Amino acid sequence: MPDTTTLAQIDAPLFDRLMEKVSEFGSTGDGGVDRPALTDAHKAARDWLCAEFRQRGYSVLTDSVGNLFGRLDLAGDDAPLVMVGSHLDSQPKGGRFDGAYGVIAGLVAIESWRAHCARNRITPRCNYVVADWMNEEGARFQPSLLGSSVFTGALDREFALSRKDRDGVSVEAELIRTGYMGGDDAPRPDCYIEVHIEGDSHMERSGAKIAPFVRHWGAIKLRIEVEGKQNHTGPTPMEDRQDALLGAAYIIAKVRELADQSKDTLYTSVARVDVTPNSPNVVPGKAVLFAELRAPEPATLSAAEAALRAALPELARRAFVTAEVVGTDIRPAGKFDARLVALAEQAADRFALPRMRLDTIAGHDAVALNAVLPSLVLAVPSVNGVIHRNDEYTSPEDLKAGAGVVLDMIRRIDQAGGCLDTAAEAK
Repeated sequence: MPDTTTLAQIDAPLFDRLMEKVSEFGSTGDGGVDRPALTDAHKAARDWLCAEFRQRGYSVLTDSVGNLFGRLDLAGDDAPLVMVGSHLDSQPKGGRFDGAYGVIAGLVAIESWRAHCARNRITPRCNYVVADWMNEEGARFQPSLLGSSVFTGALDREFALSRKDRDGVSVEAELIRTGYMGGDDAPRPDCYIEVHIEGDSHMERSGAKIAPFVRHWGAIKLRIEVEGKQNHTGPTPMEDRQDALLGAAYIIAKVRELADQSKDTLYTSVARVDVTPNSPNVVPGKAVLFAELRAPEPATLSAAEAALRAALPELARRAFVTAEVVGTDIRPAGKFDARLVALAEQAADRFALPRMRLDTIAGHDAVALNAVLPSLVLAVPSVNGVIHRNDEYTSPEDLKAGAGVVLDMIRRIDQAGGCLDTAAEAK
């Protein structure tokens, strides 16, 4: 009889090899990587991933916005489809685990399950797909979660293709240049699982090794244009200056003030400012701010946005400039699928891994997918809570533990024939 009681184990050597290799693409030499979406380094990483898929018998699919999928059919054509994955694009001078870990862990979990089934004469009941979403980070092209949001229908494809980077190069042009303007129909999974490093120190402080995110915070991202008048920084009298960067500075301080007034319930930032002409001897004539508001409650977000918009005219007047919101991206708050949360916790218990529940303040592709199908992000601890920089680090043991939990989740889902209710209730 097939052995369905022996726990499947993650293929640790395979995980180590793939994780080490993917970290080479865009390596900064100091532990980090620099491969924003559709750069040459990102293309090289994706080309390598495609080769890994093909070598293992996966069908390689690329949809019309550059999302990349490796599909493995182990069951019949009508069998449930389980998707795992994340993204290979990074922040400029970012860390090597953010995103890439989820792709590699997902691939290794599927490969480990396939090998376990072969060893124990188990007939799989589900098919599998690994996703590498296009432009999750939103570093080069805005907004973030671009590929996964087109996948779910939250964003229009033509809108996504028209996004441009600082140099005026479009997503469409770079998809064509890198060879990832595909035409395949995207797989339509029955559920989606993503594993990620935490990016905070809650887990490290508590000793937890696994943490399913039960909620995702909402976000409002505003692009604010401040218009002044370009002039000389020397002879132009101070009282005559219309300094767009000074107006931007007042707005930036206001954005921080909003968070200080709503401690722990509102996170804010202005992490990018584009200044024109950006010369040391010229009073800036224009500044474009990328402001973010994040909160778990819609009312908190709405109130913060209203307060910021209301403050703009007076803040601009102080610098003798004008300020206008010219773009708004909204990501609603929500809850991840409770059955997948239960499966992650049961897997953690099975491997005797201490666990806790968390919210995710950051965006993930699973946040986009959660609007249309059962989805989950689960986290492993990051040392000192570091993320989005070169010294981002998670121990090999913790990385493999997270991959092992994903493996056990897909084992349970497979044995339940894809039924999440049955999988979550099984002992």
